[in-house]
Amino acid sequence: MKNFSTWMLVMFMAMFWILRIIVAFTYEMGGSFGGIEPFNQTMEIILLFVVLVCMLFIIKRKIIGALIYLLAYGMYFGPSLITTITSLTQTTAEISTSAMEMYLNAFVSLIGIAIPVAVLFDLLLDKNRKANPKDKKTDWFYKNEQFDRKMDDRADKNNYRTM
Repeated sequence: MKNFSTWMLVMFMAMFWILRIIVAFTYEMGGSFGGIEPFNQTMEIILLFVVLVCMLFIIKRKIIGALIYLLAYGMYFGPSLITTITSLTQTTAEISTSAMEMYLNAFVSLIGIAIPVAVLFDLLLDKNRKANPKDKKTDWFYKNEQFDRKMDDRADKNNYRTM
């Protein structure tokens, strides 16, 4: 990971992942973390492990990791975001604690959709990802001109006498 943007996005991914761990743990203990509750507890736990694997792929600059990350979070947060927004637009103007919790869940869902989209665009717009891959095992030899071999006249003729 050479880009600062990739480092920042991975840090945001990790912070959001830790937030989702805390939300799942507090929901499992019978409470809610500031009004944030998981939409489906078993799916939440499965997503925690899927996102952990996707983070490793994104660190390795693989687009498949970003696609799986976007697909998983899009399928988890997308429908709940749409239903929350439609229910919030149909409610009256009064602000209650349930409406505030719905706004908070909609905001968290929006963040859950925005981070994977940003990660996918970061990987797609990186021109150096495929053009200049880094290979530490061979770059020390092939990227150093001091190790280039100079060919002389004898190498082409092979006129060595054997007796």
